[in-house]
Amino acid sequence: MAYIRVDTAEIRPDMPAQGCGVTQGRGPGVHIDSDLYQRVLGEELRKLRRRRGWTRKELNQHLQSDISLQTLATYELGTRQCSVVRLVELCLAMDELPQDLLARVHRRVFTDEPGKVRLDLPHVVADRRPELLPLRRWAEDRLRQPGAPREVQLDKPAIDRMAELCGLASTELLALLHQDGLDPGGGG
Repeated sequence: MAYIRVDTAEIRPDMPAQGCGVTQGRGPGVHIDSDLYQRVLGEELRKLRRRRGWTRKELNQHLQSDISLQTLATYELGTRQCSVVRLVELCLAMDELPQDLLARVHRRVFTDEPGKVRLDLPHVVADRRPELLPLRRWAEDRLRQPGAPREVQLDKPAIDRMAELCGLASTELLALLHQDGLDPGGGG
């Protein structure tokens, strides 16, 4: 699973912008990290259901089609693809416009700004390399805050400061994080 996402122009200047690239033999195209997209879509569906105060069973009772609770769980976990028709049905059952839900997913998946690094905080916390201890402590603190996001974007000055706290050069910190699952092309 991706650990961080870095603006590709900063790390690999010869590569196209994140999210776009060349598919060998097919010309220009969009590269989507489907695992990330499904996971974020699932998280948004789960948040929407919980906001209504429903269990999966209660949501299922509001659906037009018969869906197993296990299927609903796999959608929310991002381990199963959801058809467009099924997504629309889920959204409308929860009084949500599908385009609004997809817009939130899109913002979360594709909002990497040039020069910013996206950190997956739980993955930072799970990393036990001693040189990343200050970064790990910072991530643990962020995750303890109520309503804290699982992912954050840091600009170059923040990365420089984190690297300094870790006793590393910024390029060394980025290289360490890159070893742990960076997908600079934005897709897989």
